[in-house]
Amino acid sequence: MINAISMRAEINLANWRTRPYSGWSFQNARELVPSAVIPGKRIAEEPAPGLGALGDLVVHDNAGKVRKLTEFLAENSTDAFVVMRSGKIVGEWFGAECDPAKPHMVFSISKSMTGLLAGILVGQGALSLDDVAAKYVPEAAASAYGDASIRDLLNMQVSLDFEESYLDKTGAFDRYRRAMLWNPERADEPTPDLKTFLCNLPKASHPHGTRHAYRSPNVDMAALVLERAAGERYADLMSRLLWIPMGAHSDAEITVDRMGNPRASGGISMTARDLARVGELVRTGGNGIVPSDWITDIWSGGDREIWAAGDQGYAYPGGSYRYYWYDTGTGALAGLGIHGQWLWIDPATETVIVRQSSENDPINDEMDQTVIKVMKAVAAFS
Repeated sequence: MINAISMRAEINLANWRTRPYSGWSFQNARELVPSAVIPGKRIAEEPAPGLGALGDLVVHDNAGKVRKLTEFLAENSTDAFVVMRSGKIVGEWFGAECDPAKPHMVFSISKSMTGLLAGILVGQGALSLDDVAAKYVPEAAASAYGDASIRDLLNMQVSLDFEESYLDKTGAFDRYRRAMLWNPERADEPTPDLKTFLCNLPKASHPHGTRHAYRSPNVDMAALVLERAAGERYADLMSRLLWIPMGAHSDAEITVDRMGNPRASGGISMTARDLARVGELVRTGGNGIVPSDWITDIWSGGDREIWAAGDQGYAYPGGSYRYYWYDTGTGALAGLGIHGQWLWIDPATETVIVRQSSENDPINDEMDQTVIKVMKAVAAFS
């Protein structure tokens, strides 16, 4: 376990997303990157029930190794694991470095949250899927987003000349992360704010709406659109329209750049229990908070042919992508984030499962396939 007093001085923007530091920094991102609070209801949580018999469930990894669920969680940088069934938390496990009361970064599950917020604004008539992004952010008119529709943004079908390269230290993705204040500044290259960076991204050669291309800047542009459409900052909007009405017990947080622009594609932190509550909201049709037809659309999935031919199609054969949510092709819906963040919703068993982690690698396809097996086994457990 990291000694926070002695180790904190070693943690910086160059290493905060790597082991062993990430076990601490993923619950303390506000100390490293400016962050805005998303106020919740601030209700004390009930004591953790533990995993009980679920902890002895035998799970299989992608390499054929067999072990108990608790062993799998402990051996694979899991920080928190929460199982909810029919709206009730029935099992929990927390790693030695995890404080269940602290918000934990969920990385790209932030995208899924942004998709829900967009659905609320569409339902209120404040936003239209047919509008182009530049209607709300005219500064983006000369960029790839000048003629990209809100629908294209939400379905990752923007034609964008940009490479999603998480380990990049010299190219466009590094500049993107410097713009959001996640990477160290470089003396030889001034860094723009996040909005300026987004508004200068070029279009690729293919038309919008024809390819699934997972590009995080699309979601940050979508967040700017939501702010302009509502006339309210992202954190306040999320709190007022979703977080408090949903009954989130704790405050969440979102990292912001030097101008206060939100990092909606990956900067949200929340407790594991509150993330499970998000999953339950989606499982039960929006509860009058998110329009039910928006939730129905998410469950219906996106264009499966575009998905299959896109850059993530291999991950979920028969699946699709809609409004920043993954149709897994198994009947379950998922929100995913790098470094091992998972929200798994299985309607057949009325189960919601959360895994928050601090895996060293941003992407580990073999581990992801193992986690899918674990999620299916946990959902089927009775």
